[in-house]
Amino acid sequence: MIDLRPRRSVLYMPAANERALEKAKSLAADAIIFDLEDAVAPDAKMAARPNAVAAAGSGEYGHRELTIRCNGLDTPWGADDLVAAARSGASAVVIPKVGSVAYLDEISSRLTAAGAPDALTIWAMIETPTAIFDVRAIAAHPRVAVLVMGTNDLARELRSSLGAGGRHPLIPHLASALAAARESGKAILDGVYNDVQDLDGFRAECVQGFEMGFDGKTLIHPGQVGITNEVWAPTEDEVHYARRVIAAFNEGLAASRGVVTVDGRMIENLHVANAQRVLAVAAAIADLA
Repeated sequence: MIDLRPRRSVLYMPAANERALEKAKSLAADAIIFDLEDAVAPDAKMAARPNAVAAAGSGEYGHRELTIRCNGLDTPWGADDLVAAARSGASAVVIPKVGSVAYLDEISSRLTAAGAPDALTIWAMIETPTAIFDVRAIAAHPRVAVLVMGTNDLARELRSSLGAGGRHPLIPHLASALAAARESGKAILDGVYNDVQDLDGFRAECVQGFEMGFDGKTLIHPGQVGITNEVWAPTEDEVHYARRVIAAFNEGLAASRGVVTVDGRMIENLHVANAQRVLAVAAAIADLA
């Protein structure tokens, strides 16, 4: 079954910042990652953990999908993060620097041992060369629901530049992860855009990610939410055209016509499937209102 839950805008929120957690309740983000890792200084991690757990279980974030990004098991905090997140009420744990199925198995075993429900999934971050080479197996793991591109760490490890020339050095690796996600029927999120003041550049990267096929984008600032929601939502014209395609195809079947066209273009089964997806995504987004 295809997961059509909207994840256009997925906002990292530092769990150590209580004001930020409060503000997140009023933001239009589709999902929130309560962050215990990069956004939290080492001396604040112990205090951030109960904040994230309380937020995930509060019931005060409306329709938003709530997740917790844990520290890795190679840190002093990772194991306890998993225990706390296991029964927090979050829908997923976001795991950084996933490099193997064995690591995912260990994460999953620890979650189960801590009493996590089967519905608690893993969002696996793809941010190392090892992850890129193993991404098909990672995506196929039964507890993984979403792949999350960690473009900053990936660029650093590859010694790639993400400067004024854009992120073209990462495109082959983004495409590899995207293909793996689609092969396994999993969702995949594009990485963050670092310059929160450059909204034109941010929009351009969103459009690129959308055109590549990503399901949404991870964000580091509330000001980025509106653009991602707009880019990843079908337009009224697209919804109207999708309805026309489906109607024309059904009429053609009823009349036993071998060829069906809309606006002079031949319509085949794949076009109908695309149209059905557009309408399903639009309906899922409307349900969030």
